[in-house]
Amino acid sequence: MRTTPSSPPSQSSPRVTGVLDEDARVIALAKRDPRAFAPLYDRYFDPVYRYCYRRLGDREAAADATAQVFAKALAALPRYREDAPSFRSWLFTIAHNVITDDLRARRPVAPMDAAAHVAATGPSPEELVLTDEAGSTVRALLAMLPPDQRQILELRLAGLTGPEIAAALGRSLGAVKIAQVRAFARLRATLEPAGAAARKEGER
Repeated sequence: MRTTPSSPPSQSSPRVTGVLDEDARVIALAKRDPRAFAPLYDRYFDPVYRYCYRRLGDREAAADATAQVFAKALAALPRYREDAPSFRSWLFTIAHNVITDDLRARRPVAPMDAAAHVAATGPSPEELVLTDEAGSTVRALLAMLPPDQRQILELRLAGLTGPEIAAALGRSLGAVKIAQVRAFARLRATLEPAGAAARKEGER
């Protein structure tokens, strides 16, 4: 029996509010003394690195991109506005731009064999994309999507809320929600024929 993946905590939940308040406190200190930036680096290094690795598919390239993200964030910190949706969304805006620059010369390839296996034996695309951290299966699924839909799901995987994704990509929340629905619909439409073919082959 499939379970419905849990949604990320809302922007107004006590835990998220506590993180936002702590981020704001650290940012105020770091604007005066860059050494105070360290807690933000510690808190967000892993999600930023995972996001970069998911986009680039190479550990060394992901490490280089992550270093660029934090270097740019530290350099731009004096211009950070407290009325931004969150520091996290601001940081992932930087990460999105760094990755976009890196990917301009790349062309993603969707591994259809992996997709067929997922469709035949695994959980739904929604469950995979929102719960699988192994990497290769999710990258195979995401590679099937148009760039704008892929970016939204990758940011969702990084833990961002809908409003944060909208802020990071400069889009409206409604557009983000519609693109996410279309992304899952596209994955289902792609995987169902592949899954049927794989099951038919297995019955022979």
